[in-house]
Amino acid sequence: MKIKFITVAFFFLFILGASLEMMAQSGFTKPKDYFGFTPGDDRQLLDYEQLIDYLQKLDAESPRLKLEEIGKSPMGKPIYIAFLSDASNIENLESLKKINHQLALNPDLSGEERTSLSKEGRVFVYATLSMHSGEVAPAQSAPLIAYDLATTDDPEKVKWLKDVVYMMVPNHNPDGMNMIVHNYLKYKGTKYEGASLPGVYHKYVGHDNNRDFVILSQEDTRAIAKVFNQTWLPQVMVEKHQMGSTGTRYFVPPNHDPIAENIDAGMWTWIGIFGQNMFNDMTNAGLAGVSQHYIFDNYWPGSTETCLWNNVISFLTEAASAREATPIYIEPNELAVRGKGLSEYKKSINMPLPWEGGWWRLGDIVEYELVSTMSIIKTASLYKEKILLFRNDMCRREIEKGKSQAPYYYIVPKKQHDVSELVNMINLLRRHGLQVSTMNENILLGNRQYYKGDFVIPLAQPYRALVKEIMEAQEFPERHYTPGGDLIKPYDITSWSLPLHRQVASVEVAVRYPELEKGLSLLTEDLDYRSPVPENFQAAVYSVNSNESFKAAFAAMKNGMEVHRLDETIEVNGEMLPKGSFVVFPSKKTNSGWEKINQEILFSPTYLPSDAKFKSSVVKSPRIAFVETYFHDMDAGWTRFVLDYYGIPFTLLHPPDLRKADLSANYDIVMFADDSKSQLMTGKSGSEGNYYMSSYAPEYVKGMGKKGLEKLMSFVDKGGLVLSWGRSTQLFEGMLKIDDGDNKEEFQLPVRDISSSLSKEGLYVAGSLLRINLVQDHPLTYGLPEQIGIFSRARPVFKTSVPRFDMDRRVIATYPEKGILMSGYIAKPEKLSNKSAMVWLKKGDGQIVLYGFSPQFRASTQGSFKLLFNALFLTSNQ
Repeated sequence: MKIKFITVAFFFLFILGASLEMMAQSGFTKPKDYFGFTPGDDRQLLDYEQLIDYLQKLDAESPRLKLEEIGKSPMGKPIYIAFLSDASNIENLESLKKINHQLALNPDLSGEERTSLSKEGRVFVYATLSMHSGEVAPAQSAPLIAYDLATTDDPEKVKWLKDVVYMMVPNHNPDGMNMIVHNYLKYKGTKYEGASLPGVYHKYVGHDNNRDFVILSQEDTRAIAKVFNQTWLPQVMVEKHQMGSTGTRYFVPPNHDPIAENIDAGMWTWIGIFGQNMFNDMTNAGLAGVSQHYIFDNYWPGSTETCLWNNVISFLTEAASAREATPIYIEPNELAVRGKGLSEYKKSINMPLPWEGGWWRLGDIVEYELVSTMSIIKTASLYKEKILLFRNDMCRREIEKGKSQAPYYYIVPKKQHDVSELVNMINLLRRHGLQVSTMNENILLGNRQYYKGDFVIPLAQPYRALVKEIMEAQEFPERHYTPGGDLIKPYDITSWSLPLHRQVASVEVAVRYPELEKGLSLLTEDLDYRSPVPENFQAAVYSVNSNESFKAAFAAMKNGMEVHRLDETIEVNGEMLPKGSFVVFPSKKTNSGWEKINQEILFSPTYLPSDAKFKSSVVKSPRIAFVETYFHDMDAGWTRFVLDYYGIPFTLLHPPDLRKADLSANYDIVMFADDSKSQLMTGKSGSEGNYYMSSYAPEYVKGMGKKGLEKLMSFVDKGGLVLSWGRSTQLFEGMLKIDDGDNKEEFQLPVRDISSSLSKEGLYVAGSLLRINLVQDHPLTYGLPEQIGIFSRARPVFKTSVPRFDMDRRVIATYPEKGILMSGYIAKPEKLSNKSAMVWLKKGDGQIVLYGFSPQFRASTQGSFKLLFNALFLTSNQ
């Protein structure tokens, strides 16, 4: 009878629990009810505002969800984290954050404290979705993930949520999400449904937002990075991506070689555990085509996984794409893979369950995302205490390495060629969460004298791996498919050294000096070298040695102040102010100009006394036309960012505009970024007679055409200036034509690109920092030393010839005989010996400057910025 009573009691408790759950569930808004469709449905996409509005509603309904703003996008949209966990964890987030900080940053925890914190703490899993906005599925899956975790009564998931705080960034790139979604909806139902977005899906950098996590130049990047290097310090991070349509269906870690050599072996082990569990869970769920050890290496920092160098177990996943929300059908013969882990599309250890082809839908990708996400959360729960202890283990290990392994410090002298880049670099290191100190007194270390105020970045700190990675010169780890066989080439670039890229002197110290460590003061605020503006002075001089002096000059001109450049080097109170420096005169009408300059520039100029004598020439802000294609033109986007950052005004043109624009009447300079000749001329990819079908709507498949090129050359002939780098320099090779009324001529500029022949001879540069020699005392090289580093892939490389008629040329930059590589990787460097990297040309009354490299590459090569900035003032010298 007692057993029967208990059974009945349990039955009623079950019914009561089910009823309460149903009542609770009825209070939650399902995604389908809110949007009118289930995210992932064919040909349906929600935009950023819809996504956030839904999550805010769910936040109000569920105690398991908390939405928190962490920053703004470049176009001003709020960026959020959705914290999803057990309600008690959500209530206790601030206390759990403190535990994260203790485990990540405190090497002195006792065994008892470590054990206690590993039990009290939770594993924070940081997930960033759809940073590449054309990769729509991760963000579209966000409402489904949030609803499931916020409402589930599955006992297993409930257990996970007690152990784990899932930190979901619903969309890493809000601006781009709306661009892509609205472009898709514009063409939905037409023959051009699924057409590519014209331009980049970001205010500036498009796909390259995943290359910004070393320099942190973009607002969205900084917001995302601050979470893992300063505020929440999660233990695990996953970045959700998509890839091409005809390969494997999904990639999970481990990655392919090469891997970063500064990363502790334990990090790779944990990445492998998460990846293998996804591999297992997804395959067991019947999701075919999951691969690992394929395509994606993990050698270079710059992606969101740069937090790996901050001791975060970080990795990416990649899903095969549909045509955004439009299904595609893939025939079996269209499935293919290439190298790096899979050479044939066959069953293998790296893909044990191949997908056989057929329809592939957004909903399929969403399903893969849901299963992979739950697998990550499950793994974090399964290994909760081990993961938390491992985070503290990494803190201890890295600090111990910093005390016992060279190098021990990087010392950055206070006195630098470019003071603005010193300030920017030190502040950037602090933004990464790194410890930077200053010397309290002068000190002699070895045979080198250092001075009070010099900066010291010790390696004995929790983020040692990041310090070493971004301060040292890179040496690419050569790995081969077979002994002596082909090199496994890097997925992206091979150089990112902050001091070398910024031309900031830095000393790597391989001996430990206890006396140095005793005489350091931790830097607790950003550098700011500004001083009050004096009451009486003739003018302010901003040294051309500093990049930000150009920013000051453009700000002054914008505010109506008179700006000159020094015609000669002068000395003021023992300070040498080089030729080309900017002289800014106080405005007679207002003093607000100084205030606006000082808001932007973190160092002060040299103020000239009223009796100072000097020779200078007035300069005016040039009228710049910058040409950007309708393609996903990232180099152009980076260029726009650099111009905007330095306050350099420009007008944006597209190649078809050159057919009609009156260039000579409206512009002094026409500028081209690294775009192919075919895209600029025809709006198509490929080459004449072999163009590829465009993925863009026809209104965007247009170029400048022959007429536009003729007008461009007429602009030059009449006194205009053209700046061109990378592939766009092909525009100026071969026979060119001017047909302008009475002026009709054909001519060939005295320069050609020889990089193709050098490549056939074995030259290979894997996106590296190469040394060049510069002509001195030239308007293009003001403020630069005789040698600098430029980011190069050795395409193009120039050879000049003796000119005819009204043309001339000068080689401005040359690769040296030896010692070409500064950082990265190069094969057959001797092929570049003494070759030309930058050429100035004259045609008629005008000029052309051709760069064999991107002088502003990803806004990360500050050491070569002045080669671009000086060129903007060439028309002032005519």
